[in-house]
Amino acid sequence: MADLKEKIAEANRKAVQTILDTNLVWVDVQPAIDVIPGMEKDLILHSGPPVAFANMCPSQKKGVCAGAVYEGLAADLADAEEKALRGDIRVEPCHEHQTTGSMTGITSASMPVLVCEDRGHDNYRTYILVHEGPSPDRIAYGAWNQKVHDNLLWIEKILGPALGRAIRSIGEMPVLPIIAQSLSMGDECHNRPTAGSALWTCKILPALIRTGSDLETIAKIAEFLSETDHFFFHFGMCYGKAATDACMGIQYSTIVTTMARNGIQVGVRVAGLPDEWFTGPAAEIQGVYYPGFGPENANNDMGDSAITETVGLGGFAMAASVPMCRAVGGSAEDAVGYVRQMGEISEGKHTQFQMPMLDFEGTPLGIDIRKVVRTGILPIICTAIANKTGGQIGVGLARPPMEAFEKALKAFSEKYRES
Repeated sequence: MADLKEKIAEANRKAVQTILDTNLVWVDVQPAIDVIPGMEKDLILHSGPPVAFANMCPSQKKGVCAGAVYEGLAADLADAEEKALRGDIRVEPCHEHQTTGSMTGITSASMPVLVCEDRGHDNYRTYILVHEGPSPDRIAYGAWNQKVHDNLLWIEKILGPALGRAIRSIGEMPVLPIIAQSLSMGDECHNRPTAGSALWTCKILPALIRTGSDLETIAKIAEFLSETDHFFFHFGMCYGKAATDACMGIQYSTIVTTMARNGIQVGVRVAGLPDEWFTGPAAEIQGVYYPGFGPENANNDMGDSAITETVGLGGFAMAASVPMCRAVGGSAEDAVGYVRQMGEISEGKHTQFQMPMLDFEGTPLGIDIRKVVRTGILPIICTAIANKTGGQIGVGLARPPMEAFEKALKAFSEKYRES
């Protein structure tokens, strides 16, 4: 038993160091079908663990249908639903294609994605959609109307190619320095990435101007970016995906590499059990609703964005962003309390992600399934709230189900007991 504990301890130290060795850079923007491994025209990617179309929550199901209509795979939402139920339109998790997706996670073939490479691990690539902008009505929230369609088309035809030209003219843009600086400016890089988005916009604007040919188009892009506080958040998700994928397959490690939610279930994956999902029911989000909405309108916890929490951001960096904690009904004391609590279930601290309010202490890093089960403390996740009929209706906090961690620990014990 002592030998097994030592093997786990060494494996977990290796997993944490692997995350710390991740050096993500942004290199391109391309259509999803051209770069995402396994992407096909009739495939729609979604957030969370695997789920059959028929069993999806309302906004994710609507998002899949909207993606199918956008791609020309169906005439309308009703036609798309029939085809998806028959299997003519396929659905698979973003996480199984080196990709992540916020909220519904809907990613279809024509949509442009950010392309990032991990210089610390053989230039491994991760992907995520170009952010849809500031409107609460987005396909990411299961919304579908002419405005959503037109915005997606503008991103596909104008914004995505412009960003691609701009970053290719630079060569690459490091992501971690922007994250680290934004933490010192009041972000937690999940629900509040305002500083990160501003820093990133300042870096890309000169290249956009130099590689653009139409001043009015450049002005519209600049306006779009200045209004999209959450744009940089998607780079943080790419970082989390690259860092945790690099840990997959570290034998004996009990470190969490995925927390993903689809509105029905929350799925957890573990470094030492790379091929398995462990699930439990998605919880109601505890948060602040926009006027006219309440829990009865909301889907349960949803999205791949909890990948940021697995690498020390979001709820694990709440003390860096008291405004975020206040936005969900908390206080500065609560923000510090969340971080201290997360430290009890984590293996170490992030050396680059520091919180000024805690004398530049590193954020908790490396969620250990053993500590979660032993302490009864569940990870805290900063998140948004999606309407069952589509659109964003609030922000809040959520926790994954203990059941998922208990299943993971049981499977880990069964696999490694005799090792």
